[in-house]
Amino acid sequence: MKIAFLFSGQGSQYPGMGLELYSSFDRVKSIYETGSKILGYDLAALSFEGSAEEIAKTAVSQPLIYAMSLSCLEAAKSKGITPAFCAGHSLGEYAALTACGVFDIETGFRVIAKRAEAMQRAADSNEGAMYAIIGLGADEIAGVCAQCDGYVVPVNFNSTAQTVIAGEEQAARMAADKLAQNGGRVIRLGVSSAFHSKLMQEASAELKTFLADITYCQPTVPFYSNITGQRLQKFENIADYLSTHVVSPVRFTDELAAMSQDGADAFLELGPGKTLTGFVKKTLKGTEACNIEDLQSLEKAAAALIKG
Repeated sequence: MKIAFLFSGQGSQYPGMGLELYSSFDRVKSIYETGSKILGYDLAALSFEGSAEEIAKTAVSQPLIYAMSLSCLEAAKSKGITPAFCAGHSLGEYAALTACGVFDIETGFRVIAKRAEAMQRAADSNEGAMYAIIGLGADEIAGVCAQCDGYVVPVNFNSTAQTVIAGEEQAARMAADKLAQNGGRVIRLGVSSAFHSKLMQEASAELKTFLADITYCQPTVPFYSNITGQRLQKFENIADYLSTHVVSPVRFTDELAAMSQDGADAFLELGPGKTLTGFVKKTLKGTEACNIEDLQSLEKAAAALIKG
């Protein structure tokens, strides 16, 4: 069985996430210890004891989700579950790149800390909003956005049933209202700005400067890109890639299709929640999809993915 590992994105966090894995695996404890040293605060305490409001802040949620996702990766390894392909949703690309060996955990924490801070600053200076639109086609959604005054665009192509739009506060609200009138189900996302849009240009530039001094390796597992929706072949310009990623749409539906076409016959989500698992089930109907976020889901995933 060829398994594609999928790593969760921002917004999936919840209080107490990762506690069972932390209590069960020494290698998971070392992840949190490493992150705490680099970040300068107790990552485990914030993850396990912080309130929903505290851990929702961009500068906090991104490193917490990264740590949680790598914890789930260690749990999968403990059962002998290994990836044939890797991908992540938005922030999840950093855990995927770590899983592929492109950079180590220490580098991942440093880069994510800078990314989160830069995105928070950009959000503070550029008021924006994001809405999930469910039940309408991506082309119809793009057409409505184009008709609105101001800046609003589709930014996350999550499944055949869900697309996320982002943009300036007023324009995004206008598009969301029109799409609701067209029969779409509209959900405002609990994020602080318009991620993966041009409102993140300041963060992109700041991140590119920081990434210039980071060391990268070639991946040991095929990595699939949010930007292109296909396998990423060249890693020499990964600094350009990751800085561009902040202002580029997430073509997750295309990624799932590409991995399936390349031989993936099962998908495993690693990180808090089961959002990506749901996207797989909607996009690739009948394909095996499961997740790991605690001990119970670990056992279920092992039973589903380990044959014989």
